[in-house]
Amino acid sequence: MTVSLWQRLATVLRRQRWRAHLGTLLTVLAVLVGAHLWQTRHVPPGPVPDLPLVLTTGETTTLHAWRAQYPGQPVALHVWAEWCPICRTEEHSITRLHQDWPVLTLAMQSGGLQPVQKVLEKRRLPWNTAIDSQGSLARSLGVQSVPALLVLDANGRIRAASVGYTSEIGMRLRMLWVRMVQ
Repeated sequence: MTVSLWQRLATVLRRQRWRAHLGTLLTVLAVLVGAHLWQTRHVPPGPVPDLPLVLTTGETTTLHAWRAQYPGQPVALHVWAEWCPICRTEEHSITRLHQDWPVLTLAMQSGGLQPVQKVLEKRRLPWNTAIDSQGSLARSLGVQSVPALLVLDANGRIRAASVGYTSEIGMRLRMLWVRMVQ
């Protein structure tokens, strides 16, 4: 079976179109990677500090004690605010992630215990949530804007971070990646 001249020509043109767009694709990729690195520039590598936590259940604990409930597993810290529209968009993704992975959410600058409890109840969010009314806990994690997702490995080191909207598949891939490399 011989390949016609037209088929060969079509193949060459497809390759040329792809090559013509390669520079654009690489530029877009460089911009996205640069934006991600800029947004997460304050997130420190290595182990996170042992932060004191007040949970919406009224319980007081520390980040290390909460993490110890999930030995050998990566855990996600999701920093959000009740006034943040992007955080609101991510709520269903966090709820679904919470069903399969250990997730602790940190309500940053969203009021005290009772206001955050009311938000969780009103929006039907079954999250493990700690209160960060002044934003100091988030800042000690290097988080300066919301939403933010930090994935900690079994040793409590930040292994993945994202700031801004993160898709559910992006969250799950980060969790799987951290599980594989720990």
